[in-house]
Amino acid sequence: AQSVTQLDSQVSVSEGVSVLLRCNYSSSVSPYLFWYVQYPNQGLQLLLKYTSGTTLVKGINGFEAEFKKSETSFHLTKASAHVSDAAEYFCAVNDTVPENAGQLNTNLLRC
Repeated sequence: AQSVTQLDSQVSVSEGVSVLLRCNYSSSVSPYLFWYVQYPNQGLQLLLKYTSGTTLVKGINGFEAEFKKSETSFHLTKASAHVSDAAEYFCAVNDTVPENAGQLNTNLLRC
């Protein structure tokens, strides 16, 4: 069984400031990890995913996440936030690679 926990339900940042959205996971097997974003009045969009190999994953719009197995974490970061980043962000884990990942939890980012 897998699960994810997002530790910040809502994050407010100023323009140009770095962003951190925390996600911890639990999985009995080597996990596939995902971050999704949902901009206002839009559908869910894949931001980035970790499947294997390089632990630092770069996604769209300057976001990246680092898979840390020892800390069971997959935190999402961006060096400089923009107003256009205001959205809901979803962390997900699954034991298979398809993008229709399992359990979703959410962070709301306000810029």
